[in-house]
Amino acid sequence: MDGKQIVVIGGGPAGMMAALTARRQGAQVLLLDRNRTLGRKLRITGKGRCNVANDCPADEVLRNIPRNSRFLYSALSQFSPEDVKAFFEQLGVPLKTERGNRIFPVSGRAHDVADALASALRRENVSLRTGRVAAILCREGAVSGVKLDNGERLPAQAVILATGGLSYPATGSTGDGYRLARAAGHTVVTPKPSLVPLEAEPCCAALQGLSLRNVAIRVKNQDGKCLYHDFGELLFTHFGLSGPLILSASAHMRDFQHERYRIEIDLKPALDDKTLDARLLRDFRQNNNRSFQNSLQGLLPRLLIPEVVRRSGIPPETRIHDITRQQRHSLLRVLKCFSVAVTGPRPVRDAIVTSGGIAVSEVNPTTMASKRLPGLYFAGEVLDVDGYTGGFNLQIAWSTGYVAGCWAAWDPVPGGEE
Repeated sequence: MDGKQIVVIGGGPAGMMAALTARRQGAQVLLLDRNRTLGRKLRITGKGRCNVANDCPADEVLRNIPRNSRFLYSALSQFSPEDVKAFFEQLGVPLKTERGNRIFPVSGRAHDVADALASALRRENVSLRTGRVAAILCREGAVSGVKLDNGERLPAQAVILATGGLSYPATGSTGDGYRLARAAGHTVVTPKPSLVPLEAEPCCAALQGLSLRNVAIRVKNQDGKCLYHDFGELLFTHFGLSGPLILSASAHMRDFQHERYRIEIDLKPALDDKTLDARLLRDFRQNNNRSFQNSLQGLLPRLLIPEVVRRSGIPPETRIHDITRQQRHSLLRVLKCFSVAVTGPRPVRDAIVTSGGIAVSEVNPTTMASKRLPGLYFAGEVLDVDGYTGGFNLQIAWSTGYVAGCWAAWDPVPGGEE
């Protein structure tokens, strides 16, 4: 193949998809990454299992992308969740669908996904190279190549920028793409953490290490409006809250500068108020002569008991037979609404994904081409789009990578013939 010369910057999911797609369209492709191992962040996603995508229609994907979802309409129509499934099956990665329509490799190994992509790149003769790009080169107002930080210049008729955001910097996501995009005339929306642990009130530090399973949460703003609710697992930490429920919740808490948020934890979501009250009465009868603080072991984890006792307002040494109906109802309210004030997100380096990035108003949504610099294309987390948990962020990477790869290979060379 003697097609167009394309350099892809970034060897994550979007970059690998873009490089493979461009090569399959006949382009000569060089994939540059700062790491010797491709897909380093991909290899640790989903606790090492890799939630490849979500088995749902494209319009459902859009509903799970809270930021600039309309920008992705064309990309998803060109490469949908069904296309993702077919793509990986063809690469020899059998998939399975689990709770919440989350798609995983049957092996449960994220490495299998990354290795299949890396193997496909080698089979298709995509050139792979380790290096850091210092600048995108231009001639006569269009892309002409890239300059590496060692001073070497590599020619290209198109460049695809797929460097990721700022999350997990140890994997190579250090914001290089933002610097390169700004130099090319693009606006970068301030990056913020999304799908991130949360810092919260001091009581959490006393509960550090406590994991709660099968609890329900509600996220409320300062006006009491419920922004999100779900059921699952969370973890108390020295700084606040983490765990799957909290990461999902954080994506709905996007304005800490102007809003205050709290998380209400239902410690007994399987029991309505009437059933829980009956359970309390039964437990109290069995512990009739014990002190209140020593009667809750069958109801709560040991570490949680002192805080629940404190919040109930019932003196710890009160004998169970002396607890009034009103006090029992106070305990019930704590169990059904254990409220934690959130003070902010953890730093973006601790986030699963970055919210913010290259302004999508400056990118053609059909082609992922820059509206500022002919020959420049974008894919993945470097763009100002992000989704909730459930495979939606990787879907963004696959779809935008595919589109960028196709159109970078197809578009005429700026200012000349292909």
